[in-house]
Amino acid sequence: MPSYDFWAPFNESSTSINYEEAVSFILQHFRQFGPELESFAQTAFKEGWVEAENRKGKSAIAFCAGFPLTGESRIFLTYDGSMTSLLTLAHELGHAFHNHAMKSVDGLNQTYSISTAETASTFTEMIVLDAAIKTSESTEQKLFLLDEEIKRSVMNFMNIHSRFLFEERLYEARKAGMVFAKQLNEMMQNALTEGYAGSMSHLPIHSWIAVPHFYITSTPFYNFPYTFGYLFSISIYAKAREEGKEFEQRYLALLRDTGRMTVEELAQKHLGEDITEESFWEKGMALCVKDAEEFIRLSSGIHSS
Repeated sequence: MPSYDFWAPFNESSTSINYEEAVSFILQHFRQFGPELESFAQTAFKEGWVEAENRKGKSAIAFCAGFPLTGESRIFLTYDGSMTSLLTLAHELGHAFHNHAMKSVDGLNQTYSISTAETASTFTEMIVLDAAIKTSESTEQKLFLLDEEIKRSVMNFMNIHSRFLFEERLYEARKAGMVFAKQLNEMMQNALTEGYAGSMSHLPIHSWIAVPHFYITSTPFYNFPYTFGYLFSISIYAKAREEGKEFEQRYLALLRDTGRMTVEELAQKHLGEDITEESFWEKGMALCVKDAEEFIRLSSGIHSS
């Protein structure tokens, strides 16, 4: 596949979801996970914690800011009616829910690692995307949504891996002196080829220029936490699907401990899992494989007909 086709939608989705419908959809499916997540999201919407207006000149960047002293959060995004913006809203609500879970924790233990920061946000995004796929009314819409979900897996398993490889080799080369553009292009090409296992053509060898994470000098390997957080959250999500609503309280307890435990300790205490074993990660990865298999099955049916 040419790299410039990666983010292109599988098909044209004419679905437009207004903001009120998006709020209703999120609350409905948060309710399926547990009452506290639903109640929290209701409060965030009712109290005006979300600034989502789509207006001229507004930044497209979304973020969540937590205010520990008040126990509140504020979410900023530009909602445009697309499925992507609905998922972004769910993602940022996940960050806010993490802040909510930490309200009862002592101040010194409220700071958690970047690797676990993406856990709650990815988790709530999965709840909503999974629900959208299950409730989609047509094969075309389901394929569009599966494509979006699979892209997230590819980004975290392959693209982020290539960024890690590039950064690792950059630091090693820098020990010998200046690293020039030609070398950086070659490093990027090799890293992308390896990260995508040779499955992508027209590689963006100049992407080292545009990836802001490479320039955050205080936090090297900033890309890695996204893959770790993604893998950790889908493995937790796999467990949540097994246990139903009873899982919510254990999940909240896990979030509260993110500032005072290592991830190994978190998983052992709250999930009864050893994350040094491959089997833990494979539970979540199995969901990604199932998405790909379903996509192939549905798309094959369309082409054969």
